[in-house]
Amino acid sequence: MNKVILISIDGMRPDGLTACGNPFVKTMMEKGSYAMDARTVMPSVTLPCHMSMFHSVPPERHGITTNLYMPQVRPVNGIMEQVKMLGGNCAAFYGWEPMRDVWRPDSAKLSFFAQRTLEPDVDNVVTDQAIQCIRKYHPDFVYLYQPDTDDTGHDHGWMSEEYLARLSGAIANVEKVLTEFGGEYTVIVTADHGGHARSHGSDLPEDMTIPVFFFGPAFEGGKALEEVSILDIAPTVAAVMGIPAAPEWEGKARA
Repeated sequence: MNKVILISIDGMRPDGLTACGNPFVKTMMEKGSYAMDARTVMPSVTLPCHMSMFHSVPPERHGITTNLYMPQVRPVNGIMEQVKMLGGNCAAFYGWEPMRDVWRPDSAKLSFFAQRTLEPDVDNVVTDQAIQCIRKYHPDFVYLYQPDTDDTGHDHGWMSEEYLARLSGAIANVEKVLTEFGGEYTVIVTADHGGHARSHGSDLPEDMTIPVFFFGPAFEGGKALEEVSILDIAPTVAAVMGIPAAPEWEGKARA
């Protein structure tokens, strides 16, 4: 089973990525296949978008339309459930407690949650914990969720100086992960949604457009991809890992 790390940077806009000033962004575009105009789902809200990212169906199918989780009437397996079904091990590192509902309670063998009200730099905390865990246990699928960019957008505004600085920090964490584990793992970097002013959730392009990057042997460096959707993440993870996609998944494998 090939190994995958999925990194989600909450609230990352493509134009924010290019404007944040981190020189590693250029390296990402040179080394990975990518889309700077990928689309998320409506409503462009954190929990619905992540449910779609993991389960490859839109909110009208998985039933989550707010940041309050409701059990699915007709459950669809997500990435972790498919990995577990084939005997793989999953790990999750996240800084927003409702994120735990994106996978079933017994799907992640390892998990770490950092409370955002206690840690001023949650992105760094969860990234460091993920790195330590990967070094020790080498799980098959790793999910790393960085929430600070979205928090800063709400506090100071999307594309503000503070937002761009926080996004640059998130990309620095991506660099750390790719530098250490890029030879062992395929790494996927994406966002759940964008944002405008100090909010998100609408169908505005600023909210709906996200960047997606794929790094690994299955992907051509410097290749711009077309018509990418957040629904494509789960099928791509499955294709890279060599496990079956759930029959309900609607996205397209990019590997």
